[in-house]
Amino acid sequence: MDLIFLYKIAHWLYSHKIPVLPKLLEVLIFLIYNSRVPSSVKIGSNTKFAYWGIGCVIHKDGVVGNECVIGQGITIGGRGKRNGVPVIGNNVFIGAGSRILGPITVGDNVVIAPNSVVINNVDSNSIVGGVPAKVLREDVEDIKEFL
Repeated sequence: MDLIFLYKIAHWLYSHKIPVLPKLLEVLIFLIYNSRVPSSVKIGSNTKFAYWGIGCVIHKDGVVGNECVIGQGITIGGRGKRNGVPVIGNNVFIGAGSRILGPITVGDNVVIAPNSVVINNVDSNSIVGGVPAKVLREDVEDIKEFL
């Protein structure tokens, strides 16, 4: 039993408007994995949490695409008084300790280096890293060669 399994159950219950149980599963996720992944978050198919998702925080309105890998200790959320949260595309690798903040879009086939702070839009087929994150490489055909 891992975080994504518990999340999928909680999200199904939430989307079918079954009260109380999604919140109980959120508490269980917090107690077991020290993570905050609300049942209202939209996480695509075949997305995985590395290291069981320990220490991950995702905003309640967050959107994560299909086939992503989410490293431990990441934050996907708002940025102060600015409205909106990130939308993560498909096939994105989010390195451990990264922060993705604000009303931004991360395109498809992106690698976010560990401990990066992403506060601007990221084009598809890119590798970004740093604080704040900058494009390190563009027009990457297959991100798997960099993982």
